[in-house]
Amino acid sequence: MTDPAPTTEDGFLGGRLRLRQPVSGHRAGHDAILLAAATRARPDDRVVEFGAGVGAAGLALAARVGGLDLVLVERDPFLAGLARANAAANGIRADAMVLDVQASADDFAALGLSPDSVDVVLMNPPFNDPARHRGSPDGARQIAHVATATTLESWVHAARRVLKSGGALTLIWRADGLADVLAALGRGFGGLWLLPVHGKPDEPAIRVLIRAVKGGRAPLRIDAALHLNEASGIPTNSARAVLNGEQILPAAIT
Repeated sequence: MTDPAPTTEDGFLGGRLRLRQPVSGHRAGHDAILLAAATRARPDDRVVEFGAGVGAAGLALAARVGGLDLVLVERDPFLAGLARANAAANGIRADAMVLDVQASADDFAALGLSPDSVDVVLMNPPFNDPARHRGSPDGARQIAHVATATTLESWVHAARRVLKSGGALTLIWRADGLADVLAALGRGFGGLWLLPVHGKPDEPAIRVLIRAVKGGRAPLRIDAALHLNEASGIPTNSARAVLNGEQILPAAIT
């Protein structure tokens, strides 16, 4: 059967993870691998990736931590099919399900994601501000990149609902939207860990990685920033190690 859209096969984690993804639309990149590197999980944990696309973040996590009960949630049937195929091609056990993250609790439960049943959620929601970001003419890319007024709150709410008490949510968001993330996580989450990500050391942060515990009470922790590139534009050794899967970020250390 011919794919309905052309795809490429691309290497991640230094080539150890091979993923097929569409030529056009949203394509997995650094954000997904950084998210996986910041996610703490243990064998036998039930781990759910929201908005999984072709499964990059969840599968990168599973490539590091064996024995996960991994669920990849994606609203686009074509991308969910690619995620399922990518898991199989990499020898990773994962269940890819077609589901909108903003669906009802009943819709989640019907697919086995009932309240208080998950150990870890990781997600890279659409986060570009529509007031300041000119959306792509590609519809799939627009949906994957541009947030609506309810995107963040609804995704955090869904994570809070499915997580067990003491379970953790890890997410990546644009740095200038940090206040919105903290406000959303203020309802039901604590024990926050935050890591700013800079494109270059002399530039403002472009991303924040945040780990939050459902019902957690530990104080906020802010770690030293990760710089993706030197001032010259050459990737830093630390970023290269993380993106190649040779090193994880502090939030993922058990």
